[in-house]
Amino acid sequence: MTNEDSVSISINEKLADQSPIFSDHYIFKVSKEQWSVNEEAYEPKLIAIGPYHHGKDHLLAMKDHKIRYLQSLLQQSSQKDVSRYVQIIRNLKERARKYYAEPLSFTHDEFVEMILINGCFIIEFIHKLLEGDMEDPLFRSNHMLHSFMLLVTSNVIPDQESTFIKVILVIYERFLPGPLCNSSHVYTPENMIQIKNLLELLHDHWQPFPARLEVYEKMGQAKEGCFTRCATELKDAGIKFKSAVERNNLFDINFVNSTIKIPKIRIGDKTECLLRNLIVYEQLTSSTSPKYFTDYMRFMDCLIDSAKDVELLCCQGIIDNWKGDDESIAILFNKLGEHVFCERALYADIVNNVNEHCKKRSNLWMAKLRHDYFQSPWSFISVLAAIMLLLLSLTQTVYSVLSCYK
Repeated sequence: MTNEDSVSISINEKLADQSPIFSDHYIFKVSKEQWSVNEEAYEPKLIAIGPYHHGKDHLLAMKDHKIRYLQSLLQQSSQKDVSRYVQIIRNLKERARKYYAEPLSFTHDEFVEMILINGCFIIEFIHKLLEGDMEDPLFRSNHMLHSFMLLVTSNVIPDQESTFIKVILVIYERFLPGPLCNSSHVYTPENMIQIKNLLELLHDHWQPFPARLEVYEKMGQAKEGCFTRCATELKDAGIKFKSAVERNNLFDINFVNSTIKIPKIRIGDKTECLLRNLIVYEQLTSSTSPKYFTDYMRFMDCLIDSAKDVELLCCQGIIDNWKGDDESIAILFNKLGEHVFCERALYADIVNNVNEHCKKRSNLWMAKLRHDYFQSPWSFISVLAAIMLLLLSLTQTVYSVLSCYK
């Protein structure tokens, strides 16, 4: 056998084992570039769900809790053992493996076991949460609940006819920086099995109003540039900012009568983690177009250069600062866009109109006047004195001219 034959055989074997990369893949690993910006936003701290973080040392402590939850679920469903559940997962394993974009090192049995234990844990955890089972060890610690991004409150439990999907949405809505806007959707069992992952579920229920999407479509291939000025400088140019309190949608931003109206966004400790994962989901899933969160992030990043911009937006009720530090919020938005690509833009019309406003000579003159002379009381007094002297001089000149005609 020649060397060429050996190489051919080796390559052909690799080609035979290669799975096609199509739309079957919905669960990805974060790129090294995005991971390096903020590792904590993507690294689980308490529990591993799924294969990518399976077996990590700092997450092994939850293994016993997962088995305990599986036992509890079996008792409630009157199942003597897991045989029925195992068979169900075996029937779905090939479909489930295709969802993962990265190669998995698990055997078929290992994969089935992992999916079964993790899936049952999630179901039983939400059940215990809704029942208010405060005797459970995981619920005794506020730190545990905070780590799971869940909160036990009296108004978490929806009506009895709600589906399991609605239960998840009700729980997670408390941690979103803005309200869900498609929560009335009713899921059938057939619909539920089509949901690929939690990020897809949140993305589908958290999107712009049709009117904003219509503007987006009319813009065609127009790309969104940046604002020529940040929020504080736009204010100097005569642009006003206002919280769109009447708008119940995070993405419903508009520009009317020299005023940019932006719905309130709540920024807390978990906001960056959630936004980063949704942005990565948009970046890696071609079916999500337009990319709502990527566009929103770019829009806010254009407005925010420093803590002063955050302070302005907080004062106008646009940013609800739960972190307490304006500088950290400025850094958050400035870093969200690193290594992120977006071909089109949801707010290109607004950016273009604001920039055209700033190009007007009168607006630029007023902006310079505000920036140069009205930043301190002494500057204001100096300008006022100069104006008074000018008026006095003009008055004297007019008086002198009139005297010549007497």
